Amino acid sequence: MGSEVWIAGAVALVIGGIVGYAFERVRLGAGYRSKDQLLEDARREAETIRKNGELEAKEEVLKRREELERELNSQRNELRDLERKLDKRESSLEDLQEDVSKRERMIESMQNRLTERLKNAERKESELSRIVKEEQEELYKISGLKREQAIERLLDRLHTELRNETGEVILKHEAELKEICDAKAREIIGMAVQRYASAHTSEMTVASIDIPSDEMKGRIIGREGRNIRTFEKLTGVDVIVDDTPGVVIISSFDNVRREVGKMALQRLIQDGRIHPTRIEEIVTECQKEMDERIMRLGQEAAQEAGIQGLHEKLIQLMGRLNFRVSYSQNVLRHSIEVAHLTGMMAEQLGLDGVLARRCGFTHDIGKAADHEMEGGHPAIGADLLKRYSEGEEVVHSAAGHHDDIRPEYIYTVLVAAADAISAARPGARRETLEKYVKRLEELEALVCGFPGVEQCYAVQAGREVRVVVDPREVNDRQAAALARDIAKAVEENLTYPGEVKVAVMRESRSVEYAR
Repeated sequence: MGSEVWIAGAVALVIGGIVGYAFERVRLGAGYRSKDQLLEDARREAETIRKNGELEAKEEVLKRREELERELNSQRNELRDLERKLDKRESSLEDLQEDVSKRERMIESMQNRLTERLKNAERKESELSRIVKEEQEELYKISGLKREQAIERLLDRLHTELRNETGEVILKHEAELKEICDAKAREIIGMAVQRYASAHTSEMTVASIDIPSDEMKGRIIGREGRNIRTFEKLTGVDVIVDDTPGVVIISSFDNVRREVGKMALQRLIQDGRIHPTRIEEIVTECQKEMDERIMRLGQEAAQEAGIQGLHEKLIQLMGRLNFRVSYSQNVLRHSIEVAHLTGMMAEQLGLDGVLARRCGFTHDIGKAADHEMEGGHPAIGADLLKRYSEGEEVVHSAAGHHDDIRPEYIYTVLVAAADAISAARPGARRETLEKYVKRLEELEALVCGFPGVEQCYAVQAGREVRVVVDPREVNDRQAAALARDIAKAVEENLTYPGEVKVAVMRESRSVEYAR
C-alpha cells in the first residue's frame, strides 16, 4: 500500500506540472485560441499524461511485485528444502531409535537365554560330576583297585603311549639330522682335503750301495767272513753280496737300521780300512749321527705341524717315523698330513685346532716302537703318550683311531677321518701314484689339444681342470662352447672317478708403464 500512495502522489505532481505548463503556454503564445479550447486541450493532454503516468506506475508496480514474488518463491523453496531435510533427519532418528530399541530387546533376550544356559550348564556339570564319581566308585569296585592304583595305571599307560609317539618323532628328526650332518661332513672333509694334499711315498726294505770295483766285495766280506759278520751284528741288517757287478745290497725291515748300515758301509768303502775295529768305530759314529738326525727330523716335523711342548722322547719317536713306511707311505709325512687335516676340520667345527693337530700328529707314534713292545700300534702309542703326560684327548685319539675302542672324544673321530683320507686319497701311496699322475697327464694333454687353449691345470686330485684361453682367439660365447666340448671329450676319452669340472677362464690385460 505504501508504494501505491507514493506512485499516486508522483502522478499528481506530474499532472500539476503539465497543467501549469499548459496555462503558461496559453498565456504567452496562444492568444488566438479561445479559452475553452485551451482548457480542453490542456485537459486532454493532462488526461493523456495522467494515463501514461498510471501505466508506467502500474508497470513499475508489476515489476516490483514480480521481484517480490520471486524472492518469496526462493525463500519458500529454501524453507521447503529445509523442511524436507528435517523430515528425513527425523525419520532417520526414528529408525535409529527403533533399531536401538530392537537391539536392546535382543540383548536382553540373549542375556536371559545365556543366564538360563549357564544355570543349565552348572546343573548338568554338577550332575555329570555326580555321575562320574558314581561311575568311578563302581569301576573301583569292579576292578578291585583303589583310586591311587587306578591313577597310577592310567599314568603308566599315558607314559607308554607318549614314549612311543616321542620315539617316532625322535627317529624322524634323527633321520633328517643325519642327512644334514652327512652333507655337512662331506663338505668339511672335502674342503679340508682341497686345502691340504701332498704326495709322499717311500722306498721299500732294501738299499743299493755302489762300489768302485768287485775287489771291494772281498774286502767287505773279510777273511772267513769276519768283516761282514761284525757289520751285520753291529748294525742289525743283512748284507747281500752277489754276482751283480758294482753293487752291494743292504736289506732290513727296520729302516733306521738300514739307513745306519748304508751310511756306515759307504764310509768304510771311502775310508778303505775295513776290519772289525774300524767297522765298530764307523757304526758307532753313524748311530750317533742317526740319533741326532732323528731328533732334528722330529723337531722339524713338530714345527711344520704347529705342535709345541712335546716331550723330547716323543719327538725322537716321531723322528723315527720318517724311516717307517705303511703300504709304501712315509709314516711321518702321513702324520703331518693327518695333523693338518684334523686341525682344519676341527676349526671349521668351532673346536680347538691346536689340540686337534696334536692328536693327529701323534696318532701313529706307536709304529715307532711296535717292534720293541707287544701289542698293536694304537695301544702302544696310547701307552707312550700317557707315560709322557699327554692329555686324555691325545691318548684316546691314538688308541681309538682304528675303532679299536669306542670313541669318547670328537677329536678321535676327526683323527680317524683324517687318517682314512690321508691313506686313501689318490697319490698318497705308491700303488696308486703312477695311475694318478698318468690320469692327470692325460687330462691336461687332452685339454691342451683344443684350439685357443694357452694353459691348463688339473686340480683337486683331477676332479677339476682349469683352462686358460687366449682372449684374442676365443670370445665369451666361444668360451662357453669350448667348456662343453672339453667336458664331452673327457667323457668320451678318459676314465675317471666321479665327475670332472671344466672351468674355462678368459682374461684380457692391458699394461703400461709410467716412467
